[in-house]
Amino acid sequence: MTTSAQSLSSLLDRRDWSGADADAVYDAFTDWAAGTGLQLYPAQSEALIEIVSGSNVILATPTGSGKSLVATGAHFAALAGGRRSFYTAPIKALVSEKFFALCDVFGSSRVGMMTGDASVNAQAEIICCTAEVLANLALRQGRTADIGLVIMDEFHYYGDTDRGWAWQVPLLELGRAQFLLMSATLGDMTFLSEDLSRRTGRPTAVVSSVERPVPLFHYYATTPLHETISELLHSRQSPIYIVHFTQASALEQAQALMSINVCTREEKDAIAEAIGNFRFSSGFGKTLSRLVRHGIGVHHAGMLPKYRRLVEQLAQAGLLKIICGTDTLGVGINVPIRTVVLTSLSKYDGQRTRHLQAREFHQIAGRAGRAGYDTAGTVVVQAPEHEVENVRLLAKAGDDEKKRRKVQRKKAPEGFVSWTKSTHDRLIAADPEPLTSHFAVSHSMLLNVVARPGNAFAAMRSLLTDNHEPASRQRRHVRSAIQAYRSLLTAGVVERLDEPDATGRTVRLTVDLPPHFALNQPLSTFALAAIELLDENSETFALDVVSVIESTLEDPRQILSAQQFKARGEAVAQLKAEGIEYDERMELLDEVTHPKPLADLLDAAYAMYCKGHPWLIEHQLSPKSVVRDMWERAMTFGEYVSFYGLTRSEGSVLRYLSDAYRALRAGVPQAARTEGVEDLTEWLGEVVHQVDSSLLDEWAQLTSPEDLGAAGGRSEVAPPTRPLTANTRAFTVLVRNALFRRVELAARRRYADLGRLDAADDWDAAAWQEALEGYYAEYDSIGIGGDARGPSLFHVTVEAGRWLVRQVFDDPDDDHDWGISATVDLAASDEAGEAVLAVTGVDRW
Repeated sequence: MTTSAQSLSSLLDRRDWSGADADAVYDAFTDWAAGTGLQLYPAQSEALIEIVSGSNVILATPTGSGKSLVATGAHFAALAGGRRSFYTAPIKALVSEKFFALCDVFGSSRVGMMTGDASVNAQAEIICCTAEVLANLALRQGRTADIGLVIMDEFHYYGDTDRGWAWQVPLLELGRAQFLLMSATLGDMTFLSEDLSRRTGRPTAVVSSVERPVPLFHYYATTPLHETISELLHSRQSPIYIVHFTQASALEQAQALMSINVCTREEKDAIAEAIGNFRFSSGFGKTLSRLVRHGIGVHHAGMLPKYRRLVEQLAQAGLLKIICGTDTLGVGINVPIRTVVLTSLSKYDGQRTRHLQAREFHQIAGRAGRAGYDTAGTVVVQAPEHEVENVRLLAKAGDDEKKRRKVQRKKAPEGFVSWTKSTHDRLIAADPEPLTSHFAVSHSMLLNVVARPGNAFAAMRSLLTDNHEPASRQRRHVRSAIQAYRSLLTAGVVERLDEPDATGRTVRLTVDLPPHFALNQPLSTFALAAIELLDENSETFALDVVSVIESTLEDPRQILSAQQFKARGEAVAQLKAEGIEYDERMELLDEVTHPKPLADLLDAAYAMYCKGHPWLIEHQLSPKSVVRDMWERAMTFGEYVSFYGLTRSEGSVLRYLSDAYRALRAGVPQAARTEGVEDLTEWLGEVVHQVDSSLLDEWAQLTSPEDLGAAGGRSEVAPPTRPLTANTRAFTVLVRNALFRRVELAARRRYADLGRLDAADDWDAAAWQEALEGYYAEYDSIGIGGDARGPSLFHVTVEAGRWLVRQVFDDPDDDHDWGISATVDLAASDEAGEAVLAVTGVDRW
């Protein structure tokens, strides 16, 4: 626990606060803040005075103006008043970050977290959670909820089309709570302020300020981007965050900037020292290693978490001059940024390309200039390329009017959504757009309301007719709710009561809802039922269990798109070879999709299951094969990413594999945990851990409160990785998979691919072909089914520092006398994070 945590905790503990007035609470907190070197800005003081006085507060101040300190003061005031407080953020990573920060300030015994995936100290006085967790608690408990204070960070998510309902529901249902709503980009909050006062009976203060502690200076640049960046570096305006609206363009720009000498030799040496023994994998990792050693970072959601964290930590240490990333920096990237450069004022939003909204522009621009780091921030908007070229052509023509009139000005490409300095000036002057309500009705909402004590009909009527929606949409919501209720009644999930029960209920649930219903993998109960349909004696049982679990996970769009692209490419080649005409080929290709194991079985089972669980209709079962595909191809993580061309999205691949591992650990009943299922689960966990342990380490830490003291280790640039060979079971599977990859290629006689795997050990394509000619002189094929990769055909001899292994071929006569022999270097495997083996022979044994 830090000194600040000790002093604030002791401040709460060393006196009885039950009779303390607002002035005493305010003075105590501000004295503590001053003791830590923090002096409150006027807006912070105003907001805290309103909070300790019992008012709701809508805090609309710029990024970097200290909203987090106001939130800390609000938590303190709630604790001093004996009230429980909840803090919400839009994404789990920010919830986790705030959880650890509050543990540091208030002590871990007072702070808990609930995200739907993990629950830590759930009865604590301070709870950090996602907005959806709080919304579902509000639906299930209503005004009776033990919640005295609600702090909703990044409140502009209220206007999000898909998730905005979760920011609205607590306002509607938690009438006894005090609210602190915070964002840098709220717009006109008159309606919400008045509505909040009406519902809670408290006055609501809107504390807003356009004055930033660190002022911003805006510029519109008509020079080429590399010249703009060079000038900013020369004028000491780094660190510079260059904002792109695609991950690909962020990486391309970072690589292009390698031509600029960003850092001095001394600065590069300091970067190398800070990086130390950090493990960069092949592919993107090697690219990032070159970039950061040059003083240039890359940051976007498709990267591995360990790479994003490395970039953040190097930037926090002042070692990176440039970071090329996406606009996700608007949601909590914790790095000091002096200058933001926007490469565009238009973006594709998933449906169309459009100009940035004022809220989006201010959210991104506001990241420039951080208190405690800078005296000013700079925001540069780069002109479109055709405008930059026109400026260059006119400059070349000089002051000669004849030459200037003859200049053939470039036009924007067809379909390009362009922008000008006028667009830039308009966005700077514009206030954020008013927030728009996006209430939504679901079966889950009904079930949560029915689960609360009291009259569910009256509660639901109030929720549907007294929300922030216009009357026309309210009527639609009422019709949706009636349809959902009837389906629940028909399925027997709820039942009417002839007389109200002791709590006033006139309708009740006939099933028990899990604690985090609708949050922690809603289809997990279906998975349990579907696994019972599988044949445990089947050689594919373990993989079929994986397919059931995968069908309940959220679709990883990048991976599925890559799988479909690869499958269609292979199908085209096959159809051409078969002489199929073009039109028929195109028609047949429409039917080619990503692999969907057990699709018919699962779809039929799900349709039947939904008859008894109608709320699941809102969730889409999605058969797919990522974990299974990776296992069946016997590929390492790097090979899989390379095979499907997912280098720029490897972070998304890892997140999916991590989710699948957690689901396998938690969602497979003990009766189905055969040796094959356990092997596959251990293998997957070790793959994830060795690629990037942060996701699983954090999950394990959050589900083991006794380990929370280890949180301090999160500051390390290169956290220690456990030796790969320490997990013997998982390492054995990794070695078997590495050998079986070669068996599969040998079975398909793909000698060139085999050569690429083992050329460094003098096993090129010619050597493989020559070695296998002896086998194919005796047998027609090599089996690659379940029996072929079973443990009976794999042999290990353990020696000091190495394993001697042999993978026996599954020949058609079951002679089992041919196979691949190899040595496995244990130390090299620990260093690489994957099995390092050298083939020593392909012969009869």
